[in-house]
Amino acid sequence: MLKFYYHPSPNPAKIALFLEESGLPYELIPVDTRKGEQFSPEFLAINPNGKTPALVDGDAKVFDSNAILLYLAEKTGRFLPENTPAARAQMYSWLMFVATGIGPYSGQAVHFNHFAPEKLPYAINRYIHEANRHFNILEAQLGKTRYMLGDTYTIVDMAVWGWARVVPFVLGDDAWSRLPNLKRHFDEISARPAAVRANALKDKHTFKSEMDQEARRFLFKHITQQAA
Repeated sequence: MLKFYYHPSPNPAKIALFLEESGLPYELIPVDTRKGEQFSPEFLAINPNGKTPALVDGDAKVFDSNAILLYLAEKTGRFLPENTPAARAQMYSWLMFVATGIGPYSGQAVHFNHFAPEKLPYAINRYIHEANRHFNILEAQLGKTRYMLGDTYTIVDMAVWGWARVVPFVLGDDAWSRLPNLKRHFDEISARPAAVRANALKDKHTFKSEMDQEARRFLFKHITQQAA
């Protein structure tokens, strides 16, 4: 059985959605990142980057959420576009766009706007601007097609949905009014029974919600090291 190392944050949400859509049996293993569980020797043996999610499938250990999506899609033959060079090129391009653009810039925008120990206007402006620019590229694409790759629901849509869940936290409470196509896409996927089940996984375990000194020590080690 698959072992899915989970925390209720954007990247694990993508994998939860795939697993619930596919019906693959899996064991959910919670990893409380605000308690530092991602740095346990057991978890680092699976994911040396010390971040959720991670997946173990027998002898196979997979980390990075988009790598896991590709692994599961190829394993099952599901949620992939047609097997042509043109279709696969679009899939890889958009999947990597989420991995290298949406995720990192959104994460940095959240950090500097919500969690940094001091407000740095340049950093806040830089990362919110870039996060907004990247989400607007998704908005333009979804203005042309129902799903990211056309009429077919794929792992790219799952990757987008994982991060779309936190759009207001990243870009502000008025963000959805500026991204109607992305909101339509997000709402459609969120209404799927698999997405409802994926969202409910967070309620099966108690995860630390406080951003106290302990959490900051684990999530923002560079701050702790500077203060030492």
